[in-house]
Amino acid sequence: MSESDPDTDNESRDDLGSLMERSGSEEGRPDQPEIHPLTIEILSECLSLLCKTGNGLAHAYVRVDLKDRGLTDINALRPFIHLRYLDVSMNFLRDLSSLTNLSHLLWLCADENYLTSAYIEDLPFLQVASMAKNRIRDTEGIGHPLLESLNLIENQIREVSGLDPNKLTRLHTLELRGNMLESTEGINLPNLQNLYLAGNSINRLEGLEVLTGLRTLHLRDNHLESLQGFSASMASLQYINFRGNLIVKIQEMKHLQCLPALRALIIAENPCTEEESYRLETLLLLRKLERLDKEGFSTDDRLEAEEIHKQREAEQKEKEANERDGESWGDGGEREIWGASGCAASGSQRESRRRRERQIQGEGRSEDYREMAGIEDTLRLWEGGIQGEGVSRTWTRPQQ
Repeated sequence: MSESDPDTDNESRDDLGSLMERSGSEEGRPDQPEIHPLTIEILSECLSLLCKTGNGLAHAYVRVDLKDRGLTDINALRPFIHLRYLDVSMNFLRDLSSLTNLSHLLWLCADENYLTSAYIEDLPFLQVASMAKNRIRDTEGIGHPLLESLNLIENQIREVSGLDPNKLTRLHTLELRGNMLESTEGINLPNLQNLYLAGNSINRLEGLEVLTGLRTLHLRDNHLESLQGFSASMASLQYINFRGNLIVKIQEMKHLQCLPALRALIIAENPCTEEESYRLETLLLLRKLERLDKEGFSTDDRLEAEEIHKQREAEQKEKEANERDGESWGDGGEREIWGASGCAASGSQRESRRRRERQIQGEGRSEDYREMAGIEDTLRLWEGGIQGEGVSRTWTRPQQ
Protein backbone atom coordinates (compact mmCIF):
# COMPACT_ATOMS: atom_id res chain seq x y z
CA MET A 1 0.00 0.00 0.00
CA SER A 2 1.03 3.60 -0.41
CA GLU A 3 2.30 5.72 2.48
CA SER A 4 -1.16 7.11 3.13
CA ASP A 5 -3.27 3.99 3.51
CA PRO A 6 -6.79 4.89 2.35
CA ASP A 7 -8.24 1.81 4.04
CA THR A 8 -7.49 3.29 7.49
CA ASP A 9 -8.94 6.72 6.73
CA ASN A 10 -12.47 5.84 7.92
CA GLU A 11 -13.55 6.67 4.38
CA SER A 12 -13.76 10.32 5.39
CA ARG A 13 -12.99 11.39 1.84
CA ASP A 14 -16.19 9.65 0.75
CA ASP A 15 -18.45 10.96 3.52
CA LEU A 16 -20.49 13.62 1.77
CA GLY A 17 -22.51 14.26 4.92
CA SER A 18 -19.45 15.31 6.88
CA LEU A 19 -18.41 17.55 4.01
CA MET A 20 -21.69 19.39 4.22
CA GLU A 21 -21.30 19.82 7.97
CA ARG A 22 -17.78 21.22 7.65
CA SER A 23 -18.35 23.53 4.72
CA GLY A 24 -22.02 24.42 4.80
CA SER A 25 -24.10 24.67 1.62
CA GLU A 26 -25.70 27.18 -0.74
CA GLU A 27 -28.96 27.04 1.15
CA GLY A 28 -29.88 30.52 2.29
CA ARG A 29 -27.28 32.25 0.10
CA PRO A 30 -28.64 34.98 -2.21
CA ASP A 31 -28.58 34.27 -5.93
CA GLN A 32 -27.96 37.96 -6.67
CA PRO A 33 -25.85 39.28 -3.80
CA GLU A 34 -25.09 42.94 -3.35
CA ILE A 35 -21.99 44.13 -5.20
CA HIS A 36 -19.09 44.10 -2.79
CA PRO A 37 -15.65 44.40 -4.42
CA LEU A 38 -12.36 43.82 -2.67
CA THR A 39 -10.79 47.07 -1.46
CA ILE A 40 -7.23 47.91 -0.49
CA GLU A 41 -8.45 48.48 3.07
CA ILE A 42 -9.82 44.94 3.32
CA LEU A 43 -6.75 43.52 1.59
CA SER A 44 -4.34 45.23 3.96
CA GLU A 45 -6.05 43.49 6.89
CA CYS A 46 -5.69 40.06 5.29
CA LEU A 47 -2.09 40.01 4.03
CA SER A 48 0.51 37.96 5.90
CA LEU A 49 3.76 36.00 5.60
CA LEU A 50 6.47 38.40 4.52
CA CYS A 51 9.04 36.66 2.28
CA LYS A 52 11.83 37.52 -0.10
CA THR A 53 10.80 37.98 -3.70
CA GLY A 54 12.18 35.89 -6.52
CA ASN A 55 15.37 37.95 -6.99
CA GLY A 56 16.07 37.96 -3.26
CA LEU A 57 16.51 41.74 -3.20
CA ALA A 58 13.09 42.72 -1.87
CA HIS A 59 10.31 41.45 0.39
CA ALA A 60 6.60 41.05 -0.19
CA TYR A 61 3.58 39.55 1.52
CA VAL A 62 2.83 36.18 -0.08
CA ARG A 63 -0.33 35.04 1.72
CA VAL A 64 -3.82 36.51 1.78
CA ASP A 65 -6.91 35.13 3.52
CA LEU A 66 -10.15 36.59 2.15
CA LYS A 67 -12.45 33.83 3.35
CA ASP A 68 -16.11 34.71 3.96
CA ARG A 69 -15.84 38.43 3.18
CA GLY A 70 -18.96 38.65 1.00
CA LEU A 71 -16.84 39.61 -2.03
CA THR A 72 -18.26 39.76 -5.53
CA ASP A 73 -14.96 40.59 -7.28
CA ILE A 74 -11.28 40.50 -6.42
CA ASN A 75 -9.77 42.73 -9.10
CA ALA A 76 -7.75 44.52 -6.43
CA LEU A 77 -5.47 41.47 -6.30
CA ARG A 78 -4.04 42.04 -9.78
CA PRO A 79 -0.99 44.13 -8.70
CA PHE A 80 0.01 41.63 -5.99
CA ILE A 81 2.00 39.42 -8.31
CA HIS A 82 4.11 37.89 -5.53
CA LEU A 83 1.19 36.16 -3.79
CA ARG A 84 1.75 32.43 -3.28
CA TYR A 85 -1.17 31.38 -1.04
CA LEU A 86 -4.71 32.63 -1.64
CA ASP A 87 -7.97 31.74 0.10
CA VAL A 88 -11.10 33.34 -1.39
CA SER A 89 -13.57 30.67 -0.24
CA MET A 90 -17.15 31.39 0.89
CA ASN A 91 -17.64 34.53 -1.19
CA PHE A 92 -19.83 35.32 -4.22
CA LEU A 93 -17.23 35.15 -7.01
CA ARG A 94 -18.45 34.13 -10.46
CA ASP A 95 -15.02 33.79 -12.13
CA LEU A 96 -11.32 33.83 -11.30
CA SER A 97 -10.06 35.92 -14.19
CA SER A 98 -8.50 38.37 -11.71
CA LEU A 99 -5.85 35.77 -10.85
CA THR A 100 -4.19 35.77 -14.27
CA ASN A 101 -1.32 38.03 -13.12
CA LEU A 102 -0.51 35.96 -10.02
CA SER A 103 2.27 34.02 -11.71
CA HIS A 104 3.87 32.95 -8.40
CA LEU A 105 0.70 31.42 -6.95
CA LEU A 106 1.28 27.96 -5.41
CA TRP A 107 -1.96 27.29 -3.51
CA LEU A 108 -5.54 28.37 -4.24
CA CYS A 109 -8.79 27.76 -2.38
CA ALA A 110 -11.96 29.12 -4.00
CA ASP A 111 -14.54 26.80 -2.42
CA GLU A 112 -18.17 27.85 -2.01
CA ASN A 113 -18.47 30.62 -4.54
CA TYR A 114 -20.70 30.98 -7.61
CA LEU A 115 -18.11 29.80 -10.15
CA THR A 116 -19.51 28.20 -13.31
CA SER A 117 -16.10 27.38 -14.78
CA ALA A 118 -12.74 26.23 -13.42
CA TYR A 119 -10.93 28.09 -16.18
CA ILE A 120 -7.92 30.20 -15.23
CA GLU A 121 -5.11 31.03 -17.60
CA ASP A 122 -2.24 28.66 -16.91
CA LEU A 123 -0.42 29.56 -13.71
CA PRO A 124 3.14 28.21 -14.03
CA PHE A 125 3.71 27.32 -10.35
CA LEU A 126 0.22 26.43 -9.10
CA GLN A 127 0.36 23.09 -7.27
CA VAL A 128 -2.92 22.85 -5.31
CA ALA A 129 -6.31 24.13 -6.50
CA SER A 130 -9.66 23.68 -4.77
CA MET A 131 -12.96 24.88 -6.22
CA ALA A 132 -15.38 22.68 -4.30
CA LYS A 133 -19.07 23.51 -3.84
CA ASN A 134 -19.50 25.82 -6.79
CA ARG A 135 -21.63 25.58 -9.95
CA ILE A 136 -18.91 24.35 -12.28
CA ARG A 137 -20.31 22.38 -15.22
CA ASP A 138 -17.16 21.02 -16.89
CA THR A 139 -13.44 20.46 -16.46
CA GLU A 140 -12.27 22.54 -19.40
CA GLY A 141 -9.51 25.13 -19.07
CA ILE A 142 -7.36 23.42 -16.45
CA GLY A 143 -3.78 23.19 -17.70
CA HIS A 144 -1.46 24.35 -14.92
CA PRO A 145 1.80 22.44 -15.58
CA LEU A 146 2.83 21.89 -11.93
CA LEU A 147 -0.67 21.14 -10.59
CA GLU A 148 -0.59 18.16 -8.21
CA SER A 149 -4.01 18.19 -6.53
CA LEU A 150 -7.36 19.35 -7.95
CA ASN A 151 -10.56 19.45 -5.89
CA LEU A 152 -13.90 19.89 -7.70
CA ILE A 153 -16.19 18.29 -5.10
CA GLU A 154 -19.93 19.02 -5.26
CA ASN A 155 -20.25 20.88 -8.50
CA GLN A 156 -22.50 20.19 -11.50
CA ILE A 157 -20.07 18.30 -13.73
CA ARG A 158 -21.80 15.76 -15.99
CA GLU A 159 -18.75 14.55 -17.89
CA VAL A 160 -14.99 14.92 -17.70
CA SER A 161 -13.29 16.53 -20.68
CA GLY A 162 -10.38 18.78 -21.53
CA LEU A 163 -7.87 17.33 -19.05
CA ASP A 164 -4.71 17.28 -21.16
CA PRO A 165 -2.26 14.57 -20.02
CA ASN A 166 0.58 16.40 -21.76
CA LYS A 167 0.02 19.45 -19.54
CA LEU A 168 -1.14 17.85 -16.30
CA THR A 169 1.82 15.52 -15.98
CA ARG A 170 2.15 16.06 -12.21
CA LEU A 171 -1.50 15.78 -11.22
CA HIS A 172 -1.70 12.89 -8.74
CA THR A 173 -5.00 13.52 -6.92
CA LEU A 174 -8.36 14.36 -8.51
CA GLU A 175 -11.49 14.95 -6.39
CA LEU A 176 -14.81 14.75 -8.26
CA ARG A 177 -17.16 13.57 -5.52
CA GLY A 178 -20.76 14.72 -5.46
CA ASN A 179 -21.12 15.68 -9.13
CA MET A 180 -23.44 14.34 -11.85
CA LEU A 181 -21.13 11.91 -13.63
CA GLU A 182 -22.61 8.78 -15.21
CA SER A 183 -19.35 7.36 -16.56
CA THR A 184 -15.63 7.36 -15.78
CA GLU A 185 -14.82 8.26 -19.39
CA GLY A 186 -12.56 11.23 -20.09
CA ILE A 187 -10.09 11.04 -17.20
CA ASN A 188 -7.11 10.55 -19.49
CA LEU A 189 -4.36 11.04 -16.92
CA PRO A 190 -1.83 8.19 -16.84
CA ASN A 191 0.12 9.74 -13.94
CA LEU A 192 -2.94 10.12 -11.69
CA GLN A 193 -2.59 8.18 -8.42
CA ASN A 194 -5.75 8.96 -6.42
CA LEU A 195 -9.22 9.32 -7.92
CA TYR A 196 -12.30 10.12 -5.80
CA LEU A 197 -15.66 9.71 -7.56
CA ALA A 198 -18.09 8.96 -4.71
CA GLY A 199 -21.63 10.30 -4.72
CA ASN A 200 -22.13 10.55 -8.47
CA SER A 201 -24.52 8.57 -10.71
CA ILE A 202 -21.85 6.41 -12.33
CA ASN A 203 -23.25 3.24 -13.93
CA ARG A 204 -20.47 2.53 -16.44
CA LEU A 205 -16.73 2.03 -16.00
CA GLU A 206 -15.13 3.37 -19.16
CA GLY A 207 -11.68 4.62 -20.14
CA LEU A 208 -9.99 3.20 -17.05
CA GLU A 209 -7.26 1.47 -19.05
CA VAL A 210 -5.54 4.86 -19.46
CA LEU A 211 -5.03 5.23 -15.68
CA THR A 212 -1.85 3.19 -15.53
CA GLY A 213 -0.47 4.94 -12.43
CA LEU A 214 -3.68 4.83 -10.35
CA ARG A 215 -3.30 3.48 -6.79
CA THR A 216 -6.56 4.46 -5.08
CA LEU A 217 -10.05 4.49 -6.59
CA HIS A 218 -13.14 5.56 -4.61
CA LEU A 219 -16.50 4.84 -6.25
CA ARG A 220 -18.75 4.79 -3.19
CA ASP A 221 -22.48 5.56 -3.51
CA ASN A 222 -22.85 5.26 -7.27
CA HIS A 223 -25.11 3.10 -9.46
CA LEU A 224 -22.72 0.33 -10.51
CA GLU A 225 -24.16 -3.12 -11.20
CA SER A 226 -21.29 -4.44 -13.33
CA LEU A 227 -17.56 -4.09 -12.68
CA GLN A 228 -16.58 -4.70 -16.27
CA GLY A 229 -14.11 -2.09 -17.49
CA PHE A 230 -10.92 -2.71 -15.54
CA SER A 231 -7.70 -3.46 -17.40
CA ALA A 232 -4.40 -5.24 -16.76
CA SER A 233 -2.72 -1.94 -17.66
CA MET A 234 -3.82 -0.67 -14.22
CA ALA A 235 -0.90 -2.47 -12.62
CA SER A 236 -0.52 -0.04 -9.68
CA LEU A 237 -4.12 -0.09 -8.39
CA GLN A 238 -4.08 -1.23 -4.74
CA TYR A 239 -7.34 -0.01 -3.19
CA ILE A 240 -10.92 0.20 -4.49
CA ASN A 241 -14.06 1.32 -2.65
CA PHE A 242 -17.41 0.16 -4.10
CA ARG A 243 -19.48 0.69 -0.93
CA GLY A 244 -23.15 1.46 -1.50
CA ASN A 245 -23.52 0.46 -5.16
CA LEU A 246 -25.94 -2.00 -6.81
CA ILE A 247 -23.69 -5.05 -7.26
CA VAL A 248 -25.91 -8.14 -7.01
CA LYS A 249 -23.55 -10.98 -7.99
CA ILE A 250 -20.28 -11.66 -6.20
CA GLN A 251 -19.04 -13.07 -9.52
CA GLU A 252 -18.61 -9.45 -10.66
CA MET A 253 -15.36 -9.49 -8.66
CA LYS A 254 -13.83 -11.64 -11.42
CA HIS A 255 -13.45 -8.41 -13.41
CA LEU A 256 -10.85 -7.36 -10.82
CA GLN A 257 -8.66 -10.42 -11.41
CA CYS A 258 -6.65 -8.46 -13.98
CA LEU A 259 -5.36 -6.09 -11.26
CA PRO A 260 -2.07 -7.57 -10.00
CA ALA A 261 -1.52 -5.08 -7.13
CA LEU A 262 -5.06 -5.05 -5.66
CA ARG A 263 -4.83 -5.68 -1.92
CA ALA A 264 -7.77 -3.85 -0.27
CA LEU A 265 -11.40 -3.83 -1.39
CA ILE A 266 -14.61 -2.42 0.07
CA ILE A 267 -17.95 -3.78 -1.20
CA ALA A 268 -20.14 -3.30 1.90
CA GLU A 269 -23.74 -2.12 1.43
CA ASN A 270 -24.10 -3.93 -1.90
CA PRO A 271 -26.75 -6.65 -2.41
CA CYS A 272 -24.02 -9.25 -2.99
CA THR A 273 -22.80 -8.95 0.60
CA GLU A 274 -26.09 -10.34 1.91
CA GLU A 275 -24.77 -13.82 1.05
CA GLU A 276 -23.31 -15.46 4.15
CA SER A 277 -20.23 -16.70 2.28
CA TYR A 278 -19.49 -13.50 0.37
CA ARG A 279 -16.08 -13.05 1.99
CA LEU A 280 -14.99 -16.57 1.11
CA GLU A 281 -16.33 -16.31 -2.43
CA THR A 282 -14.52 -13.01 -2.91
CA LEU A 283 -11.25 -14.53 -1.69
CA LEU A 284 -11.71 -17.45 -4.09
CA LEU A 285 -11.91 -14.98 -6.97
CA LEU A 286 -9.18 -12.61 -5.71
CA ARG A 287 -6.52 -14.83 -4.14
CA LYS A 288 -4.03 -12.00 -3.41
CA LEU A 289 -6.54 -9.80 -1.59
CA GLU A 290 -5.40 -8.84 1.94
CA ARG A 291 -8.41 -6.92 3.28
CA LEU A 292 -12.10 -6.98 2.48
CA ASP A 293 -14.37 -4.35 4.03
CA LYS A 294 -11.50 -3.25 6.31
CA GLU A 295 -11.07 -6.74 7.78
CA GLY A 296 -8.06 -8.92 7.00
CA PHE A 297 -8.19 -12.60 6.04
CA SER A 298 -6.96 -15.15 8.59
CA THR A 299 -4.75 -18.15 7.83
CA ASP A 300 -7.81 -20.39 8.26
CA ASP A 301 -9.70 -18.30 5.71
CA ARG A 302 -6.94 -18.79 3.18
CA LEU A 303 -6.61 -22.54 3.86
CA GLU A 304 -10.35 -23.01 3.43
CA ALA A 305 -10.32 -21.01 0.21
CA GLU A 306 -7.37 -23.04 -1.10
CA GLU A 307 -9.13 -26.33 -0.34
CA ILE A 308 -12.35 -25.25 -2.01
CA HIS A 309 -10.41 -23.90 -4.98
CA LYS A 310 -8.68 -27.26 -5.52
CA GLN A 311 -11.95 -29.14 -5.16
CA ARG A 312 -13.74 -26.95 -7.69
CA GLU A 313 -10.79 -27.12 -10.06
CA ALA A 314 -10.84 -30.94 -9.93
CA GLU A 315 -14.61 -31.01 -10.50
CA GLN A 316 -14.25 -28.71 -13.48
CA LYS A 317 -11.52 -30.88 -15.02
CA GLU A 318 -13.63 -34.00 -14.54
CA LYS A 319 -16.63 -32.29 -16.12
CA GLU A 320 -14.57 -31.20 -19.13
CA ALA A 321 -13.11 -34.70 -19.53
CA ASN A 322 -16.58 -36.26 -19.46
CA GLU A 323 -17.80 -33.76 -22.05
CA ARG A 324 -14.87 -34.63 -24.34
CA ASP A 325 -15.57 -38.34 -23.88
CA GLY A 326 -19.20 -37.80 -24.76
CA GLU A 327 -18.25 -36.01 -27.98
CA SER A 328 -15.82 -38.72 -29.16
CA TRP A 329 -17.97 -41.74 -28.21
CA GLY A 330 -21.69 -41.99 -28.65
CA ASP A 331 -22.23 -40.56 -32.14
CA GLY A 332 -21.16 -43.58 -34.22
CA GLY A 333 -24.44 -45.54 -34.36
CA GLU A 334 -24.10 -47.55 -31.13
CA ARG A 335 -25.13 -46.37 -27.66
CA GLU A 336 -22.64 -45.61 -24.88
CA ILE A 337 -21.56 -48.59 -22.76
CA TRP A 338 -21.32 -47.78 -19.06
CA GLY A 339 -19.86 -49.73 -16.15
CA ALA A 340 -21.40 -50.03 -12.71
CA SER A 341 -19.40 -47.00 -11.57
CA GLY A 342 -21.13 -44.80 -14.14
CA CYS A 343 -17.93 -44.31 -16.21
CA ALA A 344 -17.82 -44.66 -19.97
CA ALA A 345 -15.72 -47.30 -21.75
CA SER A 346 -11.98 -46.74 -21.27
CA GLY A 347 -9.75 -44.85 -23.67
CA SER A 348 -7.85 -48.05 -24.57
CA GLN A 349 -11.11 -49.78 -25.52
CA ARG A 350 -12.13 -46.90 -27.75
CA GLU A 351 -8.68 -46.77 -29.37
CA SER A 352 -8.88 -50.53 -30.11
CA ARG A 353 -12.18 -49.99 -31.86
CA ARG A 354 -10.76 -47.13 -33.95
CA ARG A 355 -7.84 -49.31 -35.09
CA ARG A 356 -10.24 -52.07 -36.08
CA GLU A 357 -12.36 -49.61 -38.08
CA ARG A 358 -9.28 -48.35 -39.92
CA GLN A 359 -8.32 -51.96 -40.70
CA ILE A 360 -11.78 -52.67 -42.10
CA GLN A 361 -11.67 -49.55 -44.28
CA GLY A 362 -8.22 -50.50 -45.58
CA GLU A 363 -9.37 -53.97 -46.57
CA GLY A 364 -12.39 -52.62 -48.39
CA ARG A 365 -14.83 -54.89 -46.65
CA SER A 366 -18.55 -54.51 -47.17
CA GLU A 367 -20.85 -52.38 -45.04
CA ASP A 368 -22.52 -55.54 -43.69
CA TYR A 369 -19.19 -56.89 -42.54
CA ARG A 370 -18.33 -53.56 -40.91
CA GLU A 371 -21.67 -53.58 -39.10
CA MET A 372 -21.03 -57.12 -37.84
CA ALA A 373 -17.55 -56.13 -36.73
CA GLY A 374 -19.02 -53.21 -34.84
CA ILE A 375 -21.50 -55.53 -33.14
CA GLU A 376 -18.68 -57.90 -32.18
CA ASP A 377 -16.68 -55.04 -30.69
CA THR A 378 -19.67 -53.82 -28.75
CA LEU A 379 -20.41 -57.30 -27.40
CA ARG A 380 -16.77 -57.74 -26.40
CA LEU A 381 -16.73 -54.47 -24.48
CA TRP A 382 -20.09 -55.27 -22.89
CA GLU A 383 -19.03 -58.75 -21.82
CA GLY A 384 -15.77 -57.36 -20.42
CA GLY A 385 -17.72 -54.93 -18.29
CA ILE A 386 -19.92 -57.72 -16.93
CA GLN A 387 -16.95 -59.92 -16.04
CA GLY A 388 -15.04 -57.04 -14.37
CA GLU A 389 -17.95 -55.60 -12.44
CA GLY A 390 -20.10 -58.60 -11.61
CA VAL A 391 -23.32 -56.98 -12.84
CA SER A 392 -25.68 -57.55 -15.74
CA ARG A 393 -26.38 -55.11 -18.53
CA THR A 394 -28.99 -54.97 -21.26
CA TRP A 395 -27.33 -54.63 -24.61
CA THR A 396 -28.97 -52.27 -27.08
CA ARG A 397 -28.74 -53.25 -30.73
CA PRO A 398 -27.21 -50.59 -33.00
CA GLN A 399 -29.62 -48.53 -35.06
CA GLN A 400 -30.03 -49.86 -38.63
